Amino acid sequence: MPTYTAPVKDMQFLLQDVLRVTETGVPGYEDLDASFTSAVLEEAGKVASEVLAPLNAVGDAQGCVLENGVVRTPEGFKAAFEAMKEGGWTALDCDPEYGGQGLPYLMGTAVGEIFVSANMAFNMYQGLTHGAYSAIHAHGTDEQKATYLPKMVSCDWTGTMNLTEPHCGTDLGMLRTKAEPQADGSYKISGQKIFISAGEHDMAENIIHLVLAKAPGGGEGTKGISLFIVPKFMVKEDGSLGDRNAVSVGKIEEKMGIHGNATCVLNYDGATGFLLGELHKGMRAMFTMMNEARLGVGLQGYAVAEAAYQNAVAYAKDRLQGRDVTGAKNPAGAADPLIVHPDIRRSLMDQKSFVEGARALTFWGASLIDRHHRQNDAAADGLVGLLTPVIKGFQTDKGFEMAVQAQQVYGGHGYIEEQGMSQFVRDARIAMIYEGANGVQALDLVGRKLAADGGKHVMAFFDMVKAECKAHDGDARMVPFTEALKAASKQMQAAGMFFMQNGMKNPNAALAGSYDFMHLMGHVCLGLMWTRMAKAAYAALDAGAADTTFYETKITTGRYYMARQLPACATHLARIESGADPVMALAAEAF
Repeated sequence: MPTYTAPVKDMQFLLQDVLRVTETGVPGYEDLDASFTSAVLEEAGKVASEVLAPLNAVGDAQGCVLENGVVRTPEGFKAAFEAMKEGGWTALDCDPEYGGQGLPYLMGTAVGEIFVSANMAFNMYQGLTHGAYSAIHAHGTDEQKATYLPKMVSCDWTGTMNLTEPHCGTDLGMLRTKAEPQADGSYKISGQKIFISAGEHDMAENIIHLVLAKAPGGGEGTKGISLFIVPKFMVKEDGSLGDRNAVSVGKIEEKMGIHGNATCVLNYDGATGFLLGELHKGMRAMFTMMNEARLGVGLQGYAVAEAAYQNAVAYAKDRLQGRDVTGAKNPAGAADPLIVHPDIRRSLMDQKSFVEGARALTFWGASLIDRHHRQNDAAADGLVGLLTPVIKGFQTDKGFEMAVQAQQVYGGHGYIEEQGMSQFVRDARIAMIYEGANGVQALDLVGRKLAADGGKHVMAFFDMVKAECKAHDGDARMVPFTEALKAASKQMQAAGMFFMQNGMKNPNAALAGSYDFMHLMGHVCLGLMWTRMAKAAYAALDAGAADTTFYETKITTGRYYMARQLPACATHLARIESGADPVMALAAEAF
């Protein structure tokens, strides 16, 4: 069975050495000193390794079962959920007014990574609740907040988001779920929603569904969509639970992975719902939840890869196979360990350099969200909006790829279920699809985010990269980082220029290159992160850090990424500049 150990030292390096959280001036960050963050992350790591990780294979093997309209979660899940609640982990970064601990979103992100790596399917129950909590917190009335949020913060009640219908996924303008207004101000919700993660289960006494539906008078397309709170059980004025609402489970989907999470078809048969936010402006309220969810899914991409990588390293050091071509490293044994072989090293370095770079990017993104919410920083909000499709799309693509590479280290044993590597691959696969498939993320990036606010956010990003490189002009040690980053940034700018020159007269010229651009920008982002990490590592060494091996390893890993991964930017640029013709040349009938 695979094991997992929280990478606390690496997280501490990002928080304290790279982001230097206590020096940022962000309200609440002054409390995030090394001793405090270490204590939180170490304790989360214990929960992850001792409680959640052992249930990962259980959830995969048993899955969820629908019995008489009730979903039974895998053995051990209920007890683990109670342990999470009792430990206050579900309330970490929630508003103290509703029972939360009020920590920054950044800390919720770091702890979230630990729990996802240990058991992705399990963590989705509380992760989706957090998204629903955020939407109600941002758009709910005072009465709605008082009614729902305390119980959702504690996870006595959990939450869901209901977008997708059988005939429409991304194209929400086509949805058919109806909301009929009632005399008392409520609505009757009728329709069917599919792919609803954590849509029904036995770990909470109530489930608060947030449902997109069309109310009369809204018009066609997404402009007519409203968002509604639809509780599984009605809530009485005194806060106690009343009658069961008219929402039921049609079936549980049989899926490739995340078997421990109940992915449901939900039927709404005149269920009572309450408007959340403004009528016919449900998309704005839903995006509060979706943007948070997309960062969380990007986190899932590298968090699962982290767990897979840890096990691949252990196997590569233990498994004897073949001899080192430069001479035996284990002469007393029948063979040398796998890790002596260059191709195994390449695979492990791919995984290590990606995971650590992606963690840095995600933590930075989380810090930008804190800057926006805690300082009303519009520039931070614009920048994280630009980065979100990259964090979601690039990191889940590469995270899946790295999980596959970790499985490959095992050879044939990686294909056998008892080793557990198959589960990492299967679980990681969904992250490329849900919360907006990655092709849609690429279209959003190129079609909307690059031009947002006159392009000022992407220009600010380029300025940031330029300033980072310039800051190290006098440091020869940083040349492998700054030169590679400069070249990759220029390639990204060239791609943007191609879109500007060709996209207006032929939109397909831009859209055909959107996926490559998302990956190109992803590499530039990780290149920027590795440059910052190298700077911090050198600074620690210059200051006489005791653990020189950690910082030297960090620098060596970063050099690998700059030398072996950033050259992919040239390939992505060449594809972009080939335009739409190679992509669109065939008639539909020729496929």
